[in-house]
Amino acid sequence: MTSGARPMLSGIKVIDMTQFVAGPTASRLLAEMGADVIKVELAPFGDRSRVQGVKAKDAPADAAPHSTYFFQHNHSKRAIALDFKSQAARDILKAMIGQADVLVENFSPGVMARAGLSYEALKAINPRLVMCSISFAGQTGALSEKPGYDYIGQAYAGVTGMIGEPDGSPAMVTMAIGDVSTGVSAAMAIAVALFHRERTGEGQHVESTLLDTYFHMHEASIPRVSMLGERYVQQRTGSQHPDGGPTGIFRCGDGQYITLMSLAHQWPQLVKAMRMPDLLDDPRFASAGARRRNNGPLKDILEAWLATIGTREACLAALETQRIPAAPVLDLDEVIELEHLRERGTVRPAADPLLGAFKIPGMPARFSAWQGPEQLAAARLGEHNAEVLREFGLSEIEISELHAKKVFVKDPSLRDAG
Repeated sequence: MTSGARPMLSGIKVIDMTQFVAGPTASRLLAEMGADVIKVELAPFGDRSRVQGVKAKDAPADAAPHSTYFFQHNHSKRAIALDFKSQAARDILKAMIGQADVLVENFSPGVMARAGLSYEALKAINPRLVMCSISFAGQTGALSEKPGYDYIGQAYAGVTGMIGEPDGSPAMVTMAIGDVSTGVSAAMAIAVALFHRERTGEGQHVESTLLDTYFHMHEASIPRVSMLGERYVQQRTGSQHPDGGPTGIFRCGDGQYITLMSLAHQWPQLVKAMRMPDLLDDPRFASAGARRRNNGPLKDILEAWLATIGTREACLAALETQRIPAAPVLDLDEVIELEHLRERGTVRPAADPLLGAFKIPGMPARFSAWQGPEQLAAARLGEHNAEVLREFGLSEIEISELHAKKVFVKDPSLRDAG
């Protein structure tokens, strides 16, 4: 890859009016690909994620919150902070959007319109604008005004109900896969809308929602449910995949776990790896359907075999002899030390003057003609107020007055910043 190559989205200006994860992920991906992203935070505290994650211990006493959580989702952006209730701030914001290529927002539906910043109002001053609205359930519909975050989306999309032990309660995926995936979906939609604009000269309003994104993740169940109706009963199957295989999580002889995924055509290979040829003639496992119906006994047989093999590493090596897909169930402290992930930049080092050194996830895609910068930075609250306002034509006197009136605010500890 060519590190000195011109970033692919150079020249694209993005106004980012989002917070937490989904919206900031979308704009951060655009920033990493070269867009000039101006993050707009709301006074007095900014993005609420600034108080989540690991926070700076040795920050100045009057410093605004700054955290690893905020850094991960907002690095590579410039940042301004303003009083959204102020008409003067909204007027400046509207003028900025009038000169931008993209606006990303994740307010509750209706907030932007009430502030005079609906897509129709902005389209009138900037017909080429691509506006992306990110929300829980969309700008329209019965659930559109319902407050919701990632785990609420999981529940509404039928994901939570699928997870957990058969005789226990449903469980949740305790990482924000919906939020992050919604951000990736939004970034994709924005990029395609920009491509459409290059062809037609027309901007447009695109949406990305948590509920739509989670529902889209059902890779097989929706047609099955819609066709079979009451004949299909969804069941929680704990550590085993409901479609059998066998596919699931299995205990090794040393008490550690592996995930194994054997598709129907790989059953003979798995039997060969186990050196149990009699299983091929066992009617309980003679077909994929039979193995699905006998998931429990099959798990017991597999775990009994794994117990005789011993360590997790030995179990994986035995399965590898027949190319059976399997992986160790790793803790995160093991994952971030995987040489493969470090070599590819999947685990990426970061450093911040206040937070120190830590690791964050890398970009989820790779490009042969370009790679992003090695040094990353996340802005302090209002750090680029003066810089951005100058670019949009405001004088030093006007900028000082806006700060004096708290129309724009910044981290008090940034005494030397403009």
